Amino acid sequence: MILLVTNKRDVTTDFVVLELRRRGVPFFRLNTEDLPQCEIAMPDGDPARLILRGIEGELDLSEITAAYYRRPGGLEADDADPVAAYVTAEWSAILRSLWNGLEGRWLNSPFAILRAEDKPRQLAAARGVGLRVPGTLVTNDPEAARAFLADGSTVAKPLRHALVDVGEVGSVLFTSRVARIDEEDAAAFRRAPIILQREIPKRSDVRALVVDDDVFATRIMSQRHNETQVDWRRGVRTDLAHKVCELPRDVAEACVAVTQTLGLRFSAIDLVEATDGDFWFLEANPNGQWAWIEQRTGAPVSAAIATALCSSDAP
Repeated sequence: MILLVTNKRDVTTDFVVLELRRRGVPFFRLNTEDLPQCEIAMPDGDPARLILRGIEGELDLSEITAAYYRRPGGLEADDADPVAAYVTAEWSAILRSLWNGLEGRWLNSPFAILRAEDKPRQLAAARGVGLRVPGTLVTNDPEAARAFLADGSTVAKPLRHALVDVGEVGSVLFTSRVARIDEEDAAAFRRAPIILQREIPKRSDVRALVVDDDVFATRIMSQRHNETQVDWRRGVRTDLAHKVCELPRDVAEACVAVTQTLGLRFSAIDLVEATDGDFWFLEANPNGQWAWIEQRTGAPVSAAIATALCSSDAP
């Protein structure tokens, strides 16, 4: 049986569900928001023998042959309950036991995902497998930043979180060009590290989805619109053209290699196709979105993921 760990609103998992149903493969979808409504038993305190009973039926970890960690949701507890924080923490501990109990059966282990989210580690891994990586500086030192800016066109992007809680809606930090750091900005700059990276003149952006040895690459024609030229996500344009892309063999093999170096079987790698035709590595999202790529291009990503899950050896 295949385990899918996600949340109730995750459309991407729906694609995998449809593919597994088409193949007649049994699966269990665990929407983690529902966990506090479940009953669990863990004989001998052994995570590998965990049994969970809930609204979706019974889950016995000993019967799981492979698992896909997609987008677990936050645990839903009763805010009016005076011990809600305690209850949430205890169920979170059960989830960690579940993650451990399935070690060796994950498409991407949750712990490997956590390690792979380290962007400086990604850049080092990419260089190590021969991918081109733009000149980069991670800093909160205004003087070091000014020296870096003086050497050429530069973009800035967050080291980890792209969302800032400002007001009720919040704010998204897109990749943006930065030309200078004024003295009045220096104090704010020192508050947190940031990634500064040499800007590569683009022909297009490329998202390469790696599933084991398969690579599904898509050109995103970001240079056709002013607002998407630096960061294709800006503006949320529904008319942003996507085209299937055949990467050079050495680049595709390097994408597989960097994924494996990070301890992953799946990753969503963002590349820049430069105006001279070279490909440059930006980052690897160890749990990146892919459903819209399949919708726009027909790339059989859900089929590749289902195959990867079905090919995993039983414990």
